[in-house]
Amino acid sequence: MAKILVVDDEADLELLVKQKFRRKIRENIYEFVFAQNGEEALEKVKEHPDLDIILSDINMPVMDGLTLLSRLPEANPMLKAVMVSAYGDMQNIRTAMNRGAFDFVCKPVDFEDLDLTMEKTIVHVKQLQETIQAIKENNILKMYVDENVLNFMNHKEFETSLLKNELLEASVMFIDVCGFTTITEQIPANTVVNLLNGLFDKIVKEIIAQGGHVDKFMGDAVMAVFRGKYHLDRAIDAALAIKEVLSKSEEIDTGNKMYKAEISIGINSGEMVSGNIGSETIKRLDYTVIGDSVNLAQRLQTVAQAGQIIISEEVYQTAKESFNCEKIGEVKLKNKSHPVVIYQVLE
Repeated sequence: MAKILVVDDEADLELLVKQKFRRKIRENIYEFVFAQNGEEALEKVKEHPDLDIILSDINMPVMDGLTLLSRLPEANPMLKAVMVSAYGDMQNIRTAMNRGAFDFVCKPVDFEDLDLTMEKTIVHVKQLQETIQAIKENNILKMYVDENVLNFMNHKEFETSLLKNELLEASVMFIDVCGFTTITEQIPANTVVNLLNGLFDKIVKEIIAQGGHVDKFMGDAVMAVFRGKYHLDRAIDAALAIKEVLSKSEEIDTGNKMYKAEISIGINSGEMVSGNIGSETIKRLDYTVIGDSVNLAQRLQTVAQAGQIIISEEVYQTAKESFNCEKIGEVKLKNKSHPVVIYQVLE
């Protein structure tokens, strides 16, 4: 249903409009609101934010239609006005169009022509509304979906390649906020969420600064992926930067004791599969990376202590020329048949 504001000081116009459009009113195609001058029209615009179009006369007391046109962008920039006036000379038409009128209909009114003009104007307004809504939804989508996924969705073959995947060399980093589960029992839920979001924001900034992307948030942990040239170096640089940033953060009073945010990190590099994982049937997919190298990165994080950045022997051999590392020794990791030699990245 389209909502239309009619602005005219002719007393019998309201009755005439209701008669001429009675079928569409009855069928809920049109809904009309009426005002007798521009000033009253502005009040109606405030009262009815869901208005779609305005049909306005030019010559009216208090505030004329041309002045109303100049005030509409401030009142409601989405509204479009069609001028309906006996003053159909070129000067008035030009003035009206220059002030933003969508169209001009001359009196005496041909209601069939007016109806066609209204339909055309309503279609235009609805398209504008849909565009604005799409922009809003896209901005919201960007808050929930990684940029790589959005770029993938723009590809022409997106619909037909939903379950396709690719093999790639990359580095994966798992970051856990240490001791966070404990403080959730001591402070209000809303405070917990705000605190965790603040920590995540600091972590994400360093990931992005090194060209990585956040694959997902998992409770109080973050999974990040680094692709392209020097992906391992960039992942370790990001980890060191995150550790440095959080070391400078202030202690938080949880009520019973002070909490100092610390993180434990596991990093691994190698071959992994990238693609959409999930169910096409229920339309729930997760654009992520999987593979043994990804699993190992997560296992390394679980053995890392607060403040540690843990890597495997294989990663150490690649990174040792660029970073100062310390050997910790062999550890037994879940689902690994043999112990794994691990190192700690110091700087």
